[in-house]
Amino acid sequence: MRLNDHACLTFGEPEELLDLTAAYIRDGLAGGQRVVWLSEEPQGALIELNRRGIATQSTSEAGRMEIRACQDGLLAGQSFAVEHAMGWLRDEMAATEREGYAGLRIALDMSWALRPISGIEQLPAFEEEMAVALSGTSASVLCQYDRDRFDPVTLASVSAFHTRSVAAATYHNDPLLRICRQYAPPGIRLAGQIDQAAEDSLALALAEAIRVDGDITVNMAELSFIDLSCTRMIIDAARSLAPARRVLLRCGGAVAARFVLLGAAAVPGVSLVTVHDR
Repeated sequence: MRLNDHACLTFGEPEELLDLTAAYIRDGLAGGQRVVWLSEEPQGALIELNRRGIATQSTSEAGRMEIRACQDGLLAGQSFAVEHAMGWLRDEMAATEREGYAGLRIALDMSWALRPISGIEQLPAFEEEMAVALSGTSASVLCQYDRDRFDPVTLASVSAFHTRSVAAATYHNDPLLRICRQYAPPGIRLAGQIDQAAEDSLALALAEAIRVDGDITVNMAELSFIDLSCTRMIIDAARSLAPARRVLLRCGGAVAARFVLLGAAAVPGVSLVTVHDR
């Protein structure tokens, strides 16, 4: 993302939201920018950023990053008004400039707009005014909409005011399986069920992940089934990496059992991390 971008992230899974937001925050911190994230679950957001390699304690203590409840700054009690929300945004932009940061990145979880509050009809006007306020500045905003919770009419009403849409590169997407790139930490993410019918998509995703320098993560926390051929393909890809690179396989117990069966734990550089089955 560029300075003064007003971007829209419509996500379907929590992992998608967390991954893309973590990359947005990571890149901002690396560029000397100040970061603010209004999140529906601030404590959970901190935990997830830590898991993705972002030093939340040191950056928070230094004042470079703040994570607050998603309604903070935007709402006055149980009501929403564009003037109040824009006042908060302008205050954040002014504070960032005053403190000498290279820029400001704000991530806005828009879940507050699903609550029974007054003034919610002003949401499109808020998005429009944000776009105007950001133009020509060193600030950017990433608005986050859950496409399973927001209706299509609402999403359509705000889309025109964003300068770009943010989404993960997707290799396979149907009702049974989604394979996409993961950005923080780098790698790929699989959700649903995978068998040999999706081998070509999996091979492409793995090939592109391997071409990037450094360690990679194969995030299968949302994967409920994997057949032996796809399990073997992932292990073979890990085996092909240079000795200095590591591969983290993150999956539920049933999927982890497949990797154990095929000897993944014995492959140099491979770490198998089991998460709670969903």
